[in-house]
Amino acid sequence: MDDYESLKHTKWECKYHVVFIPKCRRKRLYAQLRQHLGEVFRRLAQQKESQLLEGHLIVDHVHTLISIPPKYAVSQVVG
Repeated sequence: MDDYESLKHTKWECKYHVVFIPKCRRKRLYAQLRQHLGEVFRRLAQQKESQLLEGHLIVDHVHTLISIPPKYAVSQVVG
């Protein structure tokens, strides 16, 4: 039970695999954006009390593993 997060009355572990794909799978993610995307995704996740656990940048898309508290919908955090 130590690996779970907790709120007042619950223990939880909600992890989601989210894939971001640019329009028409343009191959621009590897250029100058690559150096900044990790920090941008981390900051955006922290705004909704979420945590970016893992991320992989492929040439035309990004795989992320995000831990999101149950009080937020996945669509709220990703949107």
